Amino acid sequence: MNSTVNHSLLLTVPADESPTATINRVLEQVGKYLDADRCFLYVRDPTVGKGRIAFCWRKNDVVPNPIHDWQEDTTDLPKEDPLFRAALATRPSVFVEDVETATPDVLNREFEHKTFGHRALIHAHITENDQLWGILQPCLFGQPHHWTLQERAAIEAILPALVPVIKAYISSVKIPVKAKK
Repeated sequence: MNSTVNHSLLLTVPADESPTATINRVLEQVGKYLDADRCFLYVRDPTVGKGRIAFCWRKNDVVPNPIHDWQEDTTDLPKEDPLFRAALATRPSVFVEDVETATPDVLNREFEHKTFGHRALIHAHITENDQLWGILQPCLFGQPHHWTLQERAAIEAILPALVPVIKAYISSVKIPVKAKK
């Protein structure tokens, strides 16, 4: 972690700020706090089983932007991605120090290479009442990273505050429904 960075991560959610503005500000704060290359937020509506990477902060434009449209996330994704499977099961967040040395029960290395390209990541599960509402994912490219106890605690501390912001965002957007045949 960069020694010039403030060593506490405090999340404030002003009542007069839009959910989009709040999320973008939080992603930037988290990214800078961790000296990450990218920090994105996967938002999810558990009532319809759909989610999307809707927000992304990047250190610079060279870092890939993984934003995508709404997708059903309870079909093939949990089969292919152990990290997502853990999130759906509302298991504790996963701090991956090195994609290259993580075991297959933690992540699918080929899926991570193909889909995200990062080397170290935090897969922070944003849950409430045994339902997954989102995944906060700061990451670094090119080298492993040891996530300190302080970094882990800071990330875990902000997750509950993100639930109402994600709910507000979801209620403000139209999630496409698959047409019945």
